Amino acid sequence: MSMAVVGLMAGMALGFAGYFGGFGAFLLVAALGAIGFVAGKFLDGDIEAGDFFRNRDSRDSDRRR
Repeated sequence: MSMAVVGLMAGMALGFAGYFGGFGAFLLVAALGAIGFVAGKFLDGDIEAGDFFRNRDSRDSDRRR
């Protein structure tokens, strides 16, 4: 499935949530979609759990060397 189709489906889901459930439902669907996206990237192996917990200063000092 192309990213355009995935984006279309996500936009439609957010639109329906906003129309039928109001702004609170819109925010809930957007937040759960973001969590699902990160979980999917994690399960695909595109990101690792350590990416969220690394100290940025140590990465910057590694680049300078």
